[in-house]
Amino acid sequence: MTQQETAGGPVTGWWTEAVIYQIYPRSFADSDGDGIGDLPGITARLDHLAELGVDAVWLSPFYPSPQADAGYDVADYRDVDPLFGTLTDADKMIAEAKARGLRVIVDLVPNHTSSAHRWFQAALAAGPGSPERQRYVFRDGQGADGAEPPNDWQSVFGGPAWTRVPDGQWYLHLFDTGQPDLNWDSPEVRTEFLDVLRFWLDRGVDGFRVDVAHGLIKQADLANWQEPQEILSGKEADKPRPPMWDQDGVHDIYRDWRRLLDSYDGERILVAEAWVEPAERLARYVRPDEMHQAFNFEYLLAAWTAPAQYAVITRSLEATDSVGAPTTWVLSNHDVVRHASRLGLPVGTPRPNGIGIGDPQPDAALGLRRARAATLLMLALPGSAYLYQGEELGLPEHTTLPDEARQDPTWKRSGHTERGRDGCRVPIPWEADAPSYGFGPTDASWLPQPPSWAEYALDRQRGVPGSTYELYRTALRLRREHGLARGPLEWLSTGDEVLAFHNGGLTVLTNFGTAAVPAPAGEVLGSSAPLDDDGRVPTDVTVWVRA
Repeated sequence: MTQQETAGGPVTGWWTEAVIYQIYPRSFADSDGDGIGDLPGITARLDHLAELGVDAVWLSPFYPSPQADAGYDVADYRDVDPLFGTLTDADKMIAEAKARGLRVIVDLVPNHTSSAHRWFQAALAAGPGSPERQRYVFRDGQGADGAEPPNDWQSVFGGPAWTRVPDGQWYLHLFDTGQPDLNWDSPEVRTEFLDVLRFWLDRGVDGFRVDVAHGLIKQADLANWQEPQEILSGKEADKPRPPMWDQDGVHDIYRDWRRLLDSYDGERILVAEAWVEPAERLARYVRPDEMHQAFNFEYLLAAWTAPAQYAVITRSLEATDSVGAPTTWVLSNHDVVRHASRLGLPVGTPRPNGIGIGDPQPDAALGLRRARAATLLMLALPGSAYLYQGEELGLPEHTTLPDEARQDPTWKRSGHTERGRDGCRVPIPWEADAPSYGFGPTDASWLPQPPSWAEYALDRQRGVPGSTYELYRTALRLRREHGLARGPLEWLSTGDEVLAFHNGGLTVLTNFGTAAVPAPAGEVLGSSAPLDDDGRVPTDVTVWVRA
């Protein structure tokens, strides 16, 4: 691999090598004891992130919302939901983060609004053919009386993607019924979101993570789609693109946004949540005049084998190198099973939509061992990386969450066939012996925490050699000291059982095989688990060695 370059030379900027920490505000820290995390709680815990050694934070939505989808149904893009605090609290959080050298990225949800948004309420009141309805995707139904949906599209959360309103028309919602899709062919919609971007840029945010970035533009004819409708779009380049995902028109939107961000000082960035394959299609989102980063979900979903990891790493680097962008690595987030549990399932198990009581349970010890190895492998790769809150503690999925406690709309809309994402969203533990494990001042917790959370609490790991927290701190320090984010990466071994490469003066080796292998020659600076007494690298271990 070569260092990422464009015709003008290597791409530079804080975002090309940053480690960014995702905060899910509901579950990070609760300041007032109501069981829901909030902005003052985040501000009070910023020292933890500075100590950990990350460069920036990304916050999932905290806007006013009916919470049909945990805040991804936005009713007002220019305010803070009282659940989380006030605009003054947001300003203080941004200022306190910057005082600690942390940049702040906020979530933007442009594919859809809440059904409580003033625009949608106006559209319902105005009726068919009105300018208000042009802001959304309203259509007449099929059949003699229009009683059938306009097409066969299904919601990502289960069930039809269309809901009928009293006057007989239908509106599109690729997600929950409370999340009507906007019509991005409307100039009014485009103007509105440029103004939303300005609102938060003027308040000092450093960028935006763009939710469902590949979904804004729909194929004009809204054609039926007979294939499985998954949010991950187009695994094969020669197959038709789904009419609701990854349409070429989205790129014009992001070019407009990039011009706006570039007019501000301080290298403000755009981050695409684009569930797009193959890698060459994803790379289109990070061309020089579009977004700065795009989450590498193909990497997140890759099997825990040497060939699979080698293939996705090389393919990803080649694709982003071709457009002069960094690759953005990620292993966990608020929408997927935490990798400490996902990797505890048998290799090759399809990505589950939640794990619950009665489901095959992951091997917790194996999952954590592989998760630590996977993290050291990821943090040694050139590019940027994202961490999901609690993974630095080794948190697993809450796989025994009672069904009656589940709040993810996927659980209900799937007819209780998919567990949903609640298991990765449980409030995280800070102090083992405190109420709600230090999440808040009371025992209240919007999702119940399992009894095992005490053993993962930060105060049980800080300063303890070999703890997952200290492993992360050490890895982030070494990553920075050795310039691992800058590359270049040189492969040394790419067999069926071992991956090894040079980067930043270090040799990195991950053993995927069933037997221990010799460690590279040199000084061991970090290892995801202890080496054997003879210095060999055991199964499911990553080691960093300075020659």
